[in-house]
Formats: sequence, C-alpha cells, structure tokens
Amino acid sequence: MDAATPSALSPNASRALALPFTAEGLLASLRPWVEQESPTFDATAVNAMMSLAMRDMALMGAHVERIPGRMGLGDCIRARFAPPGAVEGGILVLAHLDTVHPVGTLATGLPFRVEGDRAFGPGIFDMKGGTVLTLQALAALAKAGIPTSRPVTVLLTSDEEIGSPSTRDLIEAEASRHQVVLVPEPGRADGGVVTGRYAIARFNLRTVGRPSHAGAQLSAGRSAVKEMARRLIAIEDMTTEACTFSVSVMHGGQWVNCVPTYCDAEALTMAKRQPDLDAAVEKMLALNNASGDVRFEVKRGVTRPVWEPDEAVMGLYELARRLGGELGLTIGHESAGGGSDGNFTGAMGVPTLDGLGVLGGNAHTLNEHILMDALVPRARLMAALLASV
Repeated sequence: MDAATPSALSPNASRALALPFTAEGLLASLRPWVEQESPTFDATAVNAMMSLAMRDMALMGAHVERIPGRMGLGDCIRARFAPPGAVEGGILVLAHLDTVHPVGTLATGLPFRVEGDRAFGPGIFDMKGGTVLTLQALAALAKAGIPTSRPVTVLLTSDEEIGSPSTRDLIEAEASRHQVVLVPEPGRADGGVVTGRYAIARFNLRTVGRPSHAGAQLSAGRSAVKEMARRLIAIEDMTTEACTFSVSVMHGGQWVNCVPTYCDAEALTMAKRQPDLDAAVEKMLALNNASGDVRFEVKRGVTRPVWEPDEAVMGLYELARRLGGELGLTIGHESAGGGSDGNFTGAMGVPTLDGLGVLGGNAHTLNEHILMDALVPRARLMAALLASV
C-alpha cells in the first residue's frame, strides 16, 4: 500500500484489529524492561537493557545485531523480522531504551507498581511501554499467521534523551533503506499521534571568572556562578511565541570559600519553524564574549531539524485514523514539541508516523505512568499498522 493513498482496510489489518491481547499480559512483558534501569549516561546499565531486549527479540525469531556504542554511550540493537528471501527495506520501527531516571530510582522514588488503572515506573511511559507494545504486536501477528505488509526492522538506540549525538548517523542511514518509519513514542494526551516535531537546538555554556578567597578577598574575585545566573535570566527572557529558551544542568565552583572560576550550563531552544530556530541559534552564538572581567562562551550542541508533515505522512495518519475508528477510537494528530528521533527521519522525507506508543503522563518525573485501559487498543492499532502500511 502506498503510504500516501490508503485504500480499504485489508483482511490482514482487520484480523490484526481483533488480536487477543490483554492488559495484564502486556504489562507482564513490560515489567522486566522497566525494572532494568537504563539512564543515558550509564552505559553499563543501558547495555544491560539492550541485552534484555536482544534476548526477547531473538526468542521471537528475529535476526538480531548489536552495534557498539561510541562517545562513551551505550550500544544499539538492530533486529530484523523478515521472511526468508525478503528484500531489503520495509518498515523501520525506531525507539530508544535510554531514560532520564538514574539507577536507584526504582528503590527511592518510582517503584514499579499498579494503582487502579495506572502502572508506574521509570521509563514506562517514555518510551519502554511503546517499544514493548510494538514487539508484542509483532509476536501476536506471527502467532496468528498474519504477515506484516513489509519486512520490519526494529532499531533500538541508546542516547535519544540527550539529543542522539552518537546515533543520528545510524538512524539516518537505517531510515534511508526503508519506506516507512513508525515511532512508538508516547501518544498524545487525547490519544492522538504525532505527524511533525518542532526543531530543537542545544548549547553548552561556560562563564570564566577570576578566583579569589571568598572570605579574605571577596572583592578581588569575579564570580563565574554569579555571571551564569545573570546570563540564565537573560537567555530565558529571550523566549517568544516563535521560539523558547531554557537553561539547566548548571555546575559551578568547588569550594564555598573560593570565588568560582568556572560555571557550566546547558541551554535548549525550540521552535515550530526552522527559520525561527536558525535565528535563535544565531542569537545564542552572538552572546559569546571574550572580553571583560568574566568571559562567556557559547558552543552549539546537537540539533534536531524541524519535521513538517507532507502528503505521505498525512496518508499514514489517515490510515491510523481509520484503523482507530474501527477500534472505537478517535485518533487526532498534531506537530509536537519535545523532539524525538522522528525529527531526523521525517526531515529526510521518509514517511514517518510518531506518537504510536502507550498513553499516560508525567514523563521524566517520579509520577511517570501509563494507562492500563489503553494498552490493548494501542497494541491492536500498532499491529494493524504493521499489517497494512
């Protein structure tokens, strides 16, 4: 089926919409993944998560490869679900297994648990839930003898939460060999999917002051921390309707009785339009100042390009909307902030549909959760898409 022009639902798609998932069964498959903590900057933990995923997919009959990580970050996994003799290409399922939650979060603030219709745990919503849902959809299709419409490759990456600095080239190379990309990032609050993403740029900031003894010679020093605090306010005050600016991850000083020489921080800008982001990048880089008592350095970090929907993307969405309608769901769509690796594939022009994962809320917090009653319909929606796109 041409992604841009979906026709009547195929018999395989209709069968997929009736697959016998249960919320309890889906959650049981998800729990081991949630309980394997995998924060981005802990490569050992991420690699343990990759090993768990690798085993699960091998048991499903996939051909699984481990791709070594770089930049001190974790490995990636590529799994191919294809019948013998299948041609290259097809559907790329793109997901990440790194989270923002440090090891120990399970024990100290966000244990795996079910309360009423909500299941909680680190990374359960963003995005282990959607990834497991997709694998369970593939397993259920195989068990029922329902073929996917094209060969399927699952690419699991290790650094999405920090902008994918070590995996963008891998993602783009893999996407270029496929006709369709499905991204099981969390669904929207209203149950909708994502057909575009805002552009995002990150920056590394540093102030360099002059040290002195804070007790004996306070006035002789120039505080890098004080200057960064001033810059933080000025940068965030640059926020407009066109582009937002935020500063975080700030570290400065080492001894309280020393006027600090260095302070480091990170900034993030986000815009709906690429020209607005480009203007924001120029504005940030113009803040570099090598003169004066305290220097200010701005270096550009990783960037996610804007992804705007085209006819092929909207064709994918229309198919998802119609499949959802068969399930009694109203599937809307929108462009969204909070970038994903779909930014890369969508900007490349590869038809991409994002936000196909679980429903829930409070991502990146100690209240991160999924909604149990949405698990079965979202699994059926993903299975039907895999059978028909």
